[in-house]
Amino acid sequence: MCLAIPMQIKKIQGDFALVEASGIIRQVNIQMLKDIKIGDYVMVHAGFAIEKIKPKHAKRTLNLE
Repeated sequence: MCLAIPMQIKKIQGDFALVEASGIIRQVNIQMLKDIKIGDYVMVHAGFAIEKIKPKHAKRTLNLE
């Protein structure tokens, strides 16, 4: 089973970004996405940001804990 997690972009460094969700911070590759900005939410899978998502969808998913 594959799992992607919504995470918020906190810092961008070239082709990588620091992302955060529920206090967990990770570095992910953002090469597959265009026009990513600090504050955006992305779906993260296996160290890659694979899709930009709307903040309300990310927050709804994160609140399922």
